[in-house]
Amino acid sequence: MPTGHARDTRATVHELLARIDEGEPDRIAELYADDCDWRLDWPEDEHGRPDTPWIRHRATRADAAAHYRELAAHHVPEKAATTVERILFDGEDAVLLGVLRQTAAPTGRSYAARFALHLTVRDGLVVRHHVYEDSLAVARAFAPPAGGIRLP
Repeated sequence: MPTGHARDTRATVHELLARIDEGEPDRIAELYADDCDWRLDWPEDEHGRPDTPWIRHRATRADAAAHYRELAAHHVPEKAATTVERILFDGEDAVLLGVLRQTAAPTGRSYAARFALHLTVRDGLVVRHHVYEDSLAVARAFAPPAGGIRLP
């Protein structure tokens, strides 16, 4: 049986996943610290794109709620599925590996993207949320139709 930080990390991560599954951004955000190191696999000097506003760095609990709101607003909820294949725990840290499947609301295009999510939990709150995902798959699903911007 895990003890100390490992137990807190496990409990918080499992609660976070349950709340994400429920889909209420403010309840999800309650599990984030007021100040959170939130990074995505995205260039530091870019602050997101209009068609994928949730893909950007964040810093606060309010930002976490906004992330989940923006994510939901740009996808078809009934066509969403995330599979967490493995969770690795090490003290305050957890790494989740899996695949997410979404459908872009503006284009109707579906995509699947593998991901790794590195979380750090302190005092029952997420203080680090670093996501590494197939951003190209996401960008392609939201790209304008032929004649617009072309992605590789």
